[in-house]
Amino acid sequence: MIKVFIAGATGWAGSELSKGISNCQEIELVGALSRKYNGGNLAEILNLGGNSIPVFDDINEALAKVDFDVLVDYTKPEVGKKNILATLKKGRNVVVGTSGLTAEDYAEIEAEANENNASVLAVGNFALTVVLLQKFSEMAAKFIPDFEIIDYAHEDKVDSPSGTARELAHRLSQVQQPKIHVPDDKIIGEKATRGARIDGVPVHSVRLPGHVIAIETIFGLKDEKLVIRHDSGSSAEPYVKGAILAIKKVGSFKGLKRGLDSVMEF
Repeated sequence: MIKVFIAGATGWAGSELSKGISNCQEIELVGALSRKYNGGNLAEILNLGGNSIPVFDDINEALAKVDFDVLVDYTKPEVGKKNILATLKKGRNVVVGTSGLTAEDYAEIEAEANENNASVLAVGNFALTVVLLQKFSEMAAKFIPDFEIIDYAHEDKVDSPSGTARELAHRLSQVQQPKIHVPDDKIIGEKATRGARIDGVPVHSVRLPGHVIAIETIFGLKDEKLVIRHDSGSSAEPYVKGAILAIKKVGSFKGLKRGLDSVMEF
């Protein structure tokens, strides 16, 4: 039985995962982090039934009082990084669902994991269709040197770009750096309209009402183009199976792995 603690357990993704774990024979949810419900019982808050699941608002207090094997973090970048590092210092494993952590953040997280013989599985998006988008985009980037990423979300999403877009840019940059036909110092007009460079890859973020979450990689060759796109619905249910798989697999290695596909067989 894998004992799991969820930070952000009452949020959009965390609450759906909490419900999913309650129906899983191999995983036990033993604690949660939520400022709003600090001191409460997650089982009652989410109508999970079963044993009491204590809720905390501080990761260090939780680490001192709850015995768990894996932290799943669904919070904000600055909070998530604090939670992750504190958990790794105790030699416990981490699954990262938090969006917006940078390459520099992950370098620090990886060093902490290695120092404490722990493991971190960082997953920008747990949906199977996103895993496939990442794999197909990596395949295309081997043959097409011109590509950019567009990241869509609702108007109040505060992290820009999304964790999914950051992860995709990182992965594509490992295949090859995209061609930049007009250098920044040669652009006439507003340079920012050409997007931010994430690991050298141009990324554009759209934040508008009417959008849920979507991401697309656009590839171009002379007289032809390829668009690989993922669209999410309004439910967090598609992320549950991937998150449960990540929880089961995070203890199978040491150090840092990025992407759900890194622990999947293709």
